Amino acid sequence: MSNLRWNIAQWAERIWWRRYLRGKSVAEYLLWKKNYWQSFLQKISVDEQAVKNGTSIDLGCGPAGIFLLFKNATAVDPLINMYDKDLAHFSFKNYPDNTFINASIEDFLPAETYDTIFCINAINHVADMKKGLEKLSACAHEGSQLIISIDAHNHSFLKKIFQLLPGDILHPHQYNLAEYKQEIEAAGWKITNTFCLDEAFIFNYYVVVACRNS
Repeated sequence: MSNLRWNIAQWAERIWWRRYLRGKSVAEYLLWKKNYWQSFLQKISVDEQAVKNGTSIDLGCGPAGIFLLFKNATAVDPLINMYDKDLAHFSFKNYPDNTFINASIEDFLPAETYDTIFCINAINHVADMKKGLEKLSACAHEGSQLIISIDAHNHSFLKKIFQLLPGDILHPHQYNLAEYKQEIEAAGWKITNTFCLDEAFIFNYYVVVACRNS
C-alpha cells in the first residue's frame, strides 16, 4: 500500500474521532467504553482477570482502547499524541500506570514480550500488513495469546472494487476472512478460535484468538 493512502487514512481517522466524540459526555463515554470492553472479552471467552494478572499490550489502541481495563498495560498508536491534544476524552495523565508510545505498529520497537497482545480494529489500518503482523509476533513469547479483530469482506466482487477504489478510506486493506487467517498463521500464530460479533452485507466483524507457536 502506498504511503499516501496510509497518510490519508490516518488523517481521516483523526477527523473521525473528533466528529464522533463531539458532544459526548467524557465520563459517560468512558464508562460505556469500559463496559463495552468487558462485554467484548466475555463474548470471546477471555478471562479479564487472567489478562490483568499478566502483561498486555494494545497495538493500534486509539483514544479509548482495551487498555482502559488494565493497569500497567502498554498502548501503541501513531496518533496517540494527537488524541491527547485533540480530545477531551483522552489524556495521558488519566492513565499514569500505563505506558503510551506514539508509533505505528510496524515502527514500534518492543523492549519486552507480552502475555496478551491485543490488536483490535487496527490491523487493516497499517501501511504494511505483513510487517504489521510480524511486529505482533515480535511482541510475543511462546504461549502468548493474540486477540485480533478484523472487518472481513463477504463478497469477492465488492472486495475487488474496494481494493481498486477508496470506498473505505479508513481501512486501506481489504481482505476476506480466509485471507486474514492465512496471513495471521504465516506470521507464526496458531488460531484457536474465531468469533463473528457482527454481520452485515459487505463486511462481517470477526475476532480471531490465536496462540504463539513455539
